[in-house]
Amino acid sequence: MSQVLSKISLSSPIFTTCHEYVHPWNQFCIPAIAGCFLYCIFDSLRIYGTVYLCTLLMKGRVPTKRDIQRTLFGILQSTAFLSFTGFGYSFFLCTLRRVMGHFNLLTVSFFPAFLSSVFAILIERPSRRTLLCLYVSNVATETVWNMALSRGLVRNVPYGDVAIFGASMAVLLTYYKGGHHSSVPDAMFKILRFVVGPYEEKDFGARVTHEANTFYRQQVVCNDGSRTLRAPEGGAPRPMYGTKKHKNAVWHLVVQMLRIYKKLIYRVKCFGRHQACPHPFSCFYYVLGGTGKMFSVGLGIQITLKLVLNMKKIASSPKAFQQIFLKKNILNLGLFLGLYSGLFRGSLCVLRRIFGRDDPAFAFPASMLASVAFKKYPDTTVALYVMWKAAQITYNIGTQKGLVPRVPGFPEFLYCLSTGILFHAALLEPTNLRPSYWKFLHSISGGRIACMARKPLDAWGLNTSQSLEKVLKSTKTIPVVCFQ
Repeated sequence: MSQVLSKISLSSPIFTTCHEYVHPWNQFCIPAIAGCFLYCIFDSLRIYGTVYLCTLLMKGRVPTKRDIQRTLFGILQSTAFLSFTGFGYSFFLCTLRRVMGHFNLLTVSFFPAFLSSVFAILIERPSRRTLLCLYVSNVATETVWNMALSRGLVRNVPYGDVAIFGASMAVLLTYYKGGHHSSVPDAMFKILRFVVGPYEEKDFGARVTHEANTFYRQQVVCNDGSRTLRAPEGGAPRPMYGTKKHKNAVWHLVVQMLRIYKKLIYRVKCFGRHQACPHPFSCFYYVLGGTGKMFSVGLGIQITLKLVLNMKKIASSPKAFQQIFLKKNILNLGLFLGLYSGLFRGSLCVLRRIFGRDDPAFAFPASMLASVAFKKYPDTTVALYVMWKAAQITYNIGTQKGLVPRVPGFPEFLYCLSTGILFHAALLEPTNLRPSYWKFLHSISGGRIACMARKPLDAWGLNTSQSLEKVLKSTKTIPVVCFQ
């Protein structure tokens, strides 16, 4: 394939009409463009209406009049952005063909998508442009890699996604421990704070009281015969469970189990802790706490997703509940998050004990070691997102310190470039496109992306028609135009 492609110039034209390639379901350009535009509006309203309403509900309070107005305006603005992308793509396809008299490898999809994105991204809110840029750049990076892989230019590296994730997280956590999250605020740092804990922030140890160093809770006996735990700093005593046995044997057993659990936790808290460690209580308790917390969060997320995505299947067949929830892979997300948090915390505590101090640089090796946990839940999308996020934050820190110049409009340009690559792959090499993005294009276009003729494009030797058949079969999408 690479040999065939090397003999073809980018300007090698194919002489076909708009009707034969762009809109074979309609003979005329204007009705075809209008139909695509109208369907994009309806589907965009469905997508962004759901997104914005869910965001409004997640605030957890009764929305005010201003909240409702902002939500409605946001839905309309984002709908206009996405629908004008579809309109502009069809418009520039037909316009460039009429101006040039033919299609070439660039005007057949890349340039129309790039030009339509230039105008569409300016409609969207500036605060959302960076987020959109990160998403499409993520998908475009994977697509370019697949295109190079299909040509034999590169080869897959074992655990390459783990390496990308580990290096990117190491950079981000080094920034986090170095205090850059205060000068360059980003939502990613809030996620890191939740995963690894607030104690790893820079200078957090200076805000921690001496309670951790003097942690010793003495058990005393009160006048009424009940036992309490009293803190040395003079806090109010907290009554424990009474010594009188309850008549109910089950209740008594539960009380005894809780008492044993409380005693074990107390002893774990009393284990050793290095003076350089910023966390309260022992290092062992710190590691166990992070592991247990994040494992519970990951397991909860996985169970919730399984319930939501398989609700119809479970309702129709109760036996499907066991098939879905008794699989080992339901633990993978919890194991990844729990092991990552535990390994990161444990590695930092070991490094602090070895060197006798805390240092932001310790986050790099600790994160690299903790990233081994990513093998439990490998995901290329997550790895590439973290990579692009690390690049974005590094660039922001560099511009803030004056190390690199600030390029106006760079996120918008990167968004347009990435969108052009994705549309190019969708038309010429759909097998190299992420299946979820193909389904998105198929949905937003009302099936038009699958109905555009591929036979004229086979002249470039990319087996475009065969690629389309494979994608339609694997994604279970059909080449039917909705709302002609």
